[in-house]
Amino acid sequence: MKRIVPVVLVTLALSIGMFAQGRRGAPPLPPAPLEAGVSQADVDKTLLALPEGLRNQTTVIKWKADFTYDTLRKGTNGLVCYDRSGMPQQQPFAVQCTSMGNLPREAQNLKAESTGDRAKSEAMLKEMEQNGTRAKPEFGSVWYHLSGADRDHLSAHEVTIAVPGATQASLGLPEQRRENGAWIMNAGTSTAHIMIPGR
Repeated sequence: MKRIVPVVLVTLALSIGMFAQGRRGAPPLPPAPLEAGVSQADVDKTLLALPEGLRNQTTVIKWKADFTYDTLRKGTNGLVCYDRSGMPQQQPFAVQCTSMGNLPREAQNLKAESTGDRAKSEAMLKEMEQNGTRAKPEFGSVWYHLSGADRDHLSAHEVTIAVPGATQASLGLPEQRRENGAWIMNAGTSTAHIMIPGR
């Protein structure tokens, strides 16, 4: 099993890179159409967290106060982006993208963060983790985060890969932060994810 894991990780990394570059030799698909009354500028802003080759066919949503959402544009590639700018515990500029299957988990994140108190939010999420109600992210799904004071002053550009439940024993990656290679953060929990250095 340990020999298979590195092969899976390398394949995943190569697939992400190739997917991000688009279909070689073929013209890119045109952008998905906007829903009625939606601003192109709002959609363009939200898509900034993604590599350019993934943007045209990505779904864009807008979260509502009850942690449901409206669809601004329906794409076909299985990815979704949303604007978190100015929300509780977020930077003034904050956009995020991930797999459509991760939206139930993101709704839980937003609900917990709506308290405005990081300690309370973390306690809420920890309780969900312990009682089994925490939505798990799709294993191997990518999360793209871009945030900062504004669009021209970004402080964080992260790309992480969700590996819920993964540990050093199961994946062969270390559980301690390192600068010269990937590592697992929050190992053994539904929040476990692969951190990529230099992002």
